[in-house]
Amino acid sequence: MNLPQAEAFILARLERELAPTLYYHGIHHTRDVVEVALQLAGAENITDAETLALLRTAALYHDCGFVTTYQGHEAEGCRYARETLPEFGYTTGQIEQICAMIMATQIPQSPQNLLEQILCDADLDYLGRPDFDPIAHTLFKELKARNLISDEPTWNRTQVNFLENHQYWTPTANALRRAAKQRQLDHLKEIVSHYPA
Repeated sequence: MNLPQAEAFILARLERELAPTLYYHGIHHTRDVVEVALQLAGAENITDAETLALLRTAALYHDCGFVTTYQGHEAEGCRYARETLPEFGYTTGQIEQICAMIMATQIPQSPQNLLEQILCDADLDYLGRPDFDPIAHTLFKELKARNLISDEPTWNRTQVNFLENHQYWTPTANALRRAAKQRQLDHLKEIVSHYPA
């Protein structure tokens, strides 16, 4: 498989075709997920070159479905992976592994193995990071631009619900992010508690 060519191809497409109102799901998010996925893989002792290449490819492709659709972007991303990755020497088996990782990131997440867990944790890494607030604000702006959220109180209630139902899957992400994520949740609950019922 020719990962450098596949990477150049998909990043060029995202750069060219993602809507400018994808304030959260822009190419910066894809790059972030790639970086975090590889850090998690290292911490989880994944060293096999092919395995790491498949994980990197899945991270690169995981949100490419946003080019054509907002809802159901994971399935669209898989369709596009199946259509384009053979050109870069990926086998059907490799592509199906990549698609399984992409589909595992669908909310609610449902990873079935360590690679899928790593991609899920990388995708929502920001929930337990110091830059949570500015990143969450970009998602608020993105959803508001699509009339999927009405105002800040609704958004904060949505975030509380999301954080309460979210879990990290890998030991590494739990060790690195769970405590900070809990602090974000406690802070948001405090804000929401002051809203009128």
